Amino acid sequence: MKKNINIVILAAGQGKRMNSALPKVLHPISCKPMLEHVINAAKELNPSKLVVVYGHGGDQVQKVITQKFADDNIFWAHQDQQLGTGHALKCAVPSLDQDGVTLVLYGDVPLISSATLTKMLDKYDDNLVMLTDVIDNPFGYGRIVRNESGNIISIVEEKDTTSEQKLIREINTGFYVLPNHKLSGWLNKLSNNNSQGEYYLTDVVALAHKDKVGINYVVTPHSYEAMGVNNKLQLEQLERIYQINQANKLLEEGITLLDKSRIDLRGKLTAGKDCLIDVNCVFEGTVTLGDNVTIGAGCLIRNAQIANGVTIKPYSIIEDAQIDSGAQVGPYARLRPGAKLAENSHVGNFVEIKNSQIGIGSKVNHLTYIGDSSIGKKVNVGAGSVTCNYDGKNKFKTVIEDDVFIGSGTMMVAPVTIGQGALIAAGSVITKDAQANELTVARAKQMTIVGWKAKNKK
Repeated sequence: MKKNINIVILAAGQGKRMNSALPKVLHPISCKPMLEHVINAAKELNPSKLVVVYGHGGDQVQKVITQKFADDNIFWAHQDQQLGTGHALKCAVPSLDQDGVTLVLYGDVPLISSATLTKMLDKYDDNLVMLTDVIDNPFGYGRIVRNESGNIISIVEEKDTTSEQKLIREINTGFYVLPNHKLSGWLNKLSNNNSQGEYYLTDVVALAHKDKVGINYVVTPHSYEAMGVNNKLQLEQLERIYQINQANKLLEEGITLLDKSRIDLRGKLTAGKDCLIDVNCVFEGTVTLGDNVTIGAGCLIRNAQIANGVTIKPYSIIEDAQIDSGAQVGPYARLRPGAKLAENSHVGNFVEIKNSQIGIGSKVNHLTYIGDSSIGKKVNVGAGSVTCNYDGKNKFKTVIEDDVFIGSGTMMVAPVTIGQGALIAAGSVITKDAQANELTVARAKQMTIVGWKAKNKK
């Protein structure tokens, strides 16, 4: 790897075809702005300087990226007018080193890999190195023009091509490695005498050839690495490519996916052996699976630690939660931040757990809300029970000790403690601590008012 690498990311475009108020480079691939993907690839090369050229929506772009890369020294260069890629790079020149090399990247080409960029840098020897691709339909792309010896001599943009040049299938991707000591001179010689009236960075190739500077190239190993985004259709296409690549990695690591085209990984997923993931699951943030974990269809899991032998049944939502070995969750369960399920516990259908601990072997199986609570071992919470933890101003805690049985439809008004081994009768409203190892009943007396219905219908 060459030393003194400068990297410039061109990210000033407006992106009118996105039909959005959001600057183009902030549109997400896998929940991360496209520009963030490019910066991450650039950082893997350990550049001495990283410069982002910004323009449209610049304040918003700077704010988002500065927050995400608060510990990184990113230089910013402002392009006040969008006069072409050559003009954009020229805006970055004052921030560059006088020697070394400059690698040019694009904020709306998010899937470029550091491996491909490394191949380009490895071919640098005080020359110009470019990334090309060969595609079946080159319409819209600048064509690579070679001489009779096969050497690259220039690039011609689509609107400036002759009928013969339109047949060329080798295209320019726009990625370059350029010698810094030549860069300013080349950029100063650029002309906007073309159909777009812009200063094309592509014209640097012809200037290099004229100066007898060697021109080398790397062919991109995957066409998608050089695919840019100009509209929402292209954004969605790259999202799918990115997700398929992620899924392939998971399969290679030994995770069973029932359909790799129906999984979205929007963060980092690590898993042990013999894990199975059904269709239409979404993973966000950092998710860790132990061995023999089964995740049913349609689950959303964000920032969770899931231990060995856990079963997550279909359509469950898990966020900032911890699930210990052998536990079962769902279907249609929701674990909110702070939920902790101990070994062999069960949380069933239409149950919501928030900021609560469920003890070893305890069961909360049906239509129940548990919030700001501590539940001990071998507790059974009946259907339709609620820990009433909020009085409209403050949150309060419910404590349910070991071996408690909560009858269906019980309201526990916090702060309250249910003593060990207690039995709470169905339909009770518990407002005071319940005595250990005793039956507590707290419900209105049932009465029948004879004749009331007939009287009130007259």
